[in-house]
Amino acid sequence: MNRKRIEVKLALPVVAPLLDVIKELADSLRKHLAAPPDLGDLDPDFRDAWVGELLSAQADDVHMLLALFDDEFFREGVVAFDEDNAEIIVRACAAVRLRLRERDLKPLGDETLETGDVDLATLDEPLRKAFMCYLFLATVQELIIQHLDESILGG
Repeated sequence: MNRKRIEVKLALPVVAPLLDVIKELADSLRKHLAAPPDLGDLDPDFRDAWVGELLSAQADDVHMLLALFDDEFFREGVVAFDEDNAEIIVRACAAVRLRLRERDLKPLGDETLETGDVDLATLDEPLRKAFMCYLFLATVQELIIQHLDESILGG
């Protein structure tokens, strides 16, 4: 069977600091949903169970994203996306980006985040790292969506 796979070579000095941002957010995403649903008047026990399952799935997705950056990545500088991890990685990137947007990037505003039009030199170091991580994860999502079949992503 011919499986679609993309491999991306990344610059370690650029990506390594961004991984620190993702790892920090992973702790937060184990406890809080990136996009909490409005559950209205649901029974509290049902709501707690559902939110618990969503948190577990979100934490697993983010763990899978971080697992891409293993010892082999630090030796070779390459990550690979295929039908086994594509959908998970896209979801994990979305969760981290939503958390970044809500927690760290509010000062930039939605329009700036959508266009990416910002002078990095004007940002302080934590905001610059958060913004670069946001852009990096957007690029990962775009690569997966552009280069892997829609069927892999459940389309």
